[in-house]
Amino acid sequence: MSDASAIATTTVSARGAEIPALGFGTARMTGDDCRQAVETALEVGYRHVDTAQMYDNERAVGEAIANSPVDREAIFVVTKVHPDNAAFDDVLETTRASLERLGLSTVDLLLLHAPSDRAPLEETIDAMNELQADGAVDHIGVSNFSVGQLEDAIALSQTPIVANQVKYHPYHHQDDLLEYCVENDVCLTAYSPLAEGAVPGDDRLAEIGAEYGKSAAQVALRWLLQQPSVAPIPKAASREHIEANADVFDFELSEEEMAAVTEVGDGVWDRLAVKLGLR
Repeated sequence: MSDASAIATTTVSARGAEIPALGFGTARMTGDDCRQAVETALEVGYRHVDTAQMYDNERAVGEAIANSPVDREAIFVVTKVHPDNAAFDDVLETTRASLERLGLSTVDLLLLHAPSDRAPLEETIDAMNELQADGAVDHIGVSNFSVGQLEDAIALSQTPIVANQVKYHPYHHQDDLLEYCVENDVCLTAYSPLAEGAVPGDDRLAEIGAEYGKSAAQVALRWLLQQPSVAPIPKAASREHIEANADVFDFELSEEEMAAVTEVGDGVWDRLAVKLGLR
């Protein structure tokens, strides 16, 4: 299997959604830089593209999708409701505005970007459910939610909460949340999987990757991909980095190497591995 086909066909199954396990993040990219990066990512083989109202780049992402020869149905598009827009009518209005900027009739996944004090969570979820009923949104989820907040969202929604997007990388662990997501069939989408550029300079990760001819960044992404229910969404601007981040499907870390990556962040891999049924 080529890397391009592996990117497209390796998915996380979550409560009825099939989410490509390696996504492309676009935070802090705007305008032509964002458009070109997403076009390159789609050309390389990424089929999961993440954006948000907060990023001010939905139009650029939409232009890239429109310019790409990749069929729209093959691309899993995610956007997020700004926490300031959590009131019922605001969710409806701003999501439809997001669709207009994206140039799409439907997004595959709509997330609430973070817990909000602008409206009760039930009100926000009800609006997201209505958008699903109207066909504007296929799946819904949340972002930056704790275990307790995720439990509440699941209980309040008439439809499945399929994802919780949170910061997760070798130095920032999410053990309790990951355990909950695995047990409840929720995708843990990992943003900042390369720790804002800290991972590529880590000699300990580079040493693990040397045996495979892989970089520290590729080891960190592989570590995430080998965990159940996890879908990392690295961001990159250059073709070199976009391609390198995708070149992670032709090797596999051993149990000892998985533990070694976890220990870089002082995690207790043995306990988590047992809980996740990996041993």
